[in-house]
Amino acid sequence: METKLARRVLALSPSPTLAITAKAKELQDQGLGIIGLGAGEPDFNTPVHILDAAKKSMDEGMTKYTPSAGLPALKKAIIDKFSRDQGINYGMGEIIVGNGAKHILYTLFQVLLDEGDEVIVPAPYWVSYPEQVKLAGGIPVIVNCPEEREYKLSPEQLEAAINEKTKAVIINSPGNPTGMVYTKEELEALGEICLKKNVLIVSDEIYEKLVYGNTRHVSIAEISPKLREQTILVNGVSKSHSMTGWRIGYAAGKKEIIEAMTNLASHSTSNPTTTAQYAAIAAYNGTQEPVEEMRKAFESRLEIIYPKLTAIPGFSCVKPQGAFYLFPNVKEAVDQCGFSDADEFAEAILVEAKVAVVPGSGFGAPDNIRLSYATSLDKLEEAINRINRFVVEKYKN
Repeated sequence: METKLARRVLALSPSPTLAITAKAKELQDQGLGIIGLGAGEPDFNTPVHILDAAKKSMDEGMTKYTPSAGLPALKKAIIDKFSRDQGINYGMGEIIVGNGAKHILYTLFQVLLDEGDEVIVPAPYWVSYPEQVKLAGGIPVIVNCPEEREYKLSPEQLEAAINEKTKAVIINSPGNPTGMVYTKEELEALGEICLKKNVLIVSDEIYEKLVYGNTRHVSIAEISPKLREQTILVNGVSKSHSMTGWRIGYAAGKKEIIEAMTNLASHSTSNPTTTAQYAAIAAYNGTQEPVEEMRKAFESRLEIIYPKLTAIPGFSCVKPQGAFYLFPNVKEAVDQCGFSDADEFAEAILVEAKVAVVPGSGFGAPDNIRLSYATSLDKLEEAINRINRFVVEKYKN
C-alpha cells in the first residue's frame, strides 16, 4: 500500500549543502581524495573550557529536563552577552533557547504565520528560509538583490515588496552565502520602512563574530528602542564558538512571541539538550580568546585565497566582509567551459576536479557557486588550484 505524504513536505526542496556534503563523503570513502568546501561549519574543535564545562555538568548529574525555553543561567548569559556586545537590554521572558538557530527560526515561523502570510526573503538567501516559511503555510516572497549592490536588499526593493499580506522580512548579516554585512545606515533605512509598514524584522545574526577588516557588525535591534521592539533577533553559539553539533541557538524579542515559541517548543522538543546548555553557558561566560583566534584564522585564509579565486578565468566575486564563504559568479566560466548551468558545472568540479562546492541555485542565485573556507589553508590552496586547472583546460579561448 502506497503511503501518502503530507503536502507540506512534498513541496520541500532538499538542502543542497547537505546533499553535496553527502556526495563528497561518498566519493571520499571510495578513496578519491575529495576536498570538501561545502560544509558550513568551522574546522576548529570546540574550545577546551567549554568541553570541560560540559563534562563537569554530566559528572554532577545535570542530565535531566530543563525549562522549555532554556536554563535560567543560560538565558542570563545570553542577556549579558547582548548587553556587553550590542548594548541591548532584554528580560528573561524575552529569550528562548532552542535546538540550534535553525530550530529557532522554524519555531518562529510556526507561531507567526497563518496560511497565505508573506515573508520577504532577499536573495541570495540561506537555503532553509523559503522552506521554513512554506512549512508554516506562508509564502516566501523572493527579492533578488544584484551583485552590483553587494547582494543587499535596498529600501526601494523592500518597500515595493510589502503589501497587506506581508508579515515579516528576513535580514541576515553577516550573510550566508555571500558574506556581506549591512552597515548601520543601510539597516536604519530598512528599519524605517519596517516601522512605517509594521513589518516584523527577523534578524539572523549567527555569523556576528566573524567579520573582517574594518567591518563592524551592527544589529538592527541596537539602533533604536523602536527597532528593538520590531525585531526578533536570532543567534547561537554554532559558528562563533565552533559548536555546530551542540545545537544551541536562541531568539530575543517581544515577550508574547517568545511565549508562543516556548509553548510550541514544550510540545515539540521539550527542551534543548541539557549538557549542551551548560556548554553554552561556559561559551558566553568564559574567555572569548578562542573566538578571536578563529576569526583571525578565517580572515588570514580569506586574504590568501580570495585573489587566487578571482584569478580563475570567468570567475568574479564580491569580497566577503564576514562569515566564511566565497560566492563567486561563474556564469562566464560556465558558458565558456560548455556547461548548461552552474549546477552542472559544480557537479563536474566534484567528479573531475575532486572538489566539492555548492551550486548557487539552492541559494536563489543560479549563476553562482559557494565555497566554504572553513578548512585548512593547505586544502584551500590545493582546491583552488584544482578548480583553476579544471577551468583552464576546458575554457574556450
